[in-house]
Amino acid sequence: MMANCPIGTPRWRAALLAAVMATAATGCATRMGRDADSGLPTLQVQNSSLLMPGNGGQSIDSGDLRAGDIVLSATHGINSLGIRAITLSPVSHAALYLGNGRIIEAVGSGVRIRSTAEFMADEATIVAFRHPGITDEHAVAMRAFAQAQDGKKYNTAGIVLQAPFTLQRKYCELPLVPGAVRDACIRGIAAIQLGAARNDRFFCSQLVLETYRAANLPLTDASALLISPADLLHMREGDVPSVQIKQALQYVGHLKGGYLMTDIAATGQPSP
Repeated sequence: MMANCPIGTPRWRAALLAAVMATAATGCATRMGRDADSGLPTLQVQNSSLLMPGNGGQSIDSGDLRAGDIVLSATHGINSLGIRAITLSPVSHAALYLGNGRIIEAVGSGVRIRSTAEFMADEATIVAFRHPGITDEHAVAMRAFAQAQDGKKYNTAGIVLQAPFTLQRKYCELPLVPGAVRDACIRGIAAIQLGAARNDRFFCSQLVLETYRAANLPLTDASALLISPADLLHMREGDVPSVQIKQALQYVGHLKGGYLMTDIAATGQPSP
């Protein structure tokens, strides 16, 4: 799921230069790692493509979900396309599975809990990720928090501020910027541009972060206001998160789709 350039080989300078040139225009975050086979240092590049059924991913159904699973999705609508374009991501929406066939999400009309079937009917692509440390106690706390937020207003101001912030933060995510520096830079810009979070309204990824935080299982110490669905995607195992995280998320599988144009561009997979 990640581009690795072995730095210990004779061609590492050329590979490193190519990686920097390829990612500089988009502000693609990187980090140093080690090749699993050779043990040599590697440059790991943030990956916006999705595993897909037939390309290393797997198809699942709603019965495979567990309470606390993070559900990322996208539609073919103009709003989804706009979000994916500005965040350079194949996903534009985040929701949380609460168990018993129910999902909580924040949309334009506000926070709502509805059936998984209804959610799946509206989305073109749906992919699930799981925190490996979640327990039954965490799931109970998440459901309690979710029920308390049901019906609250959408954080329109927060999502409006996300657009200029998303552009500004790219300066922090240039290739070869150390993770700690990138994290501090993004948080600094967020503190200036996004302000403080409120607990009476949410946008989609903010709601997911706050629900995890309420269950004493925070995904990151960063403000939920700066986290987008794309950031949640990059918190998966094998990817490069933009901000420091507590625990990498495990890929569960695709509930639907997986062949959006952003994926096709990255993988060469034809649309079904």
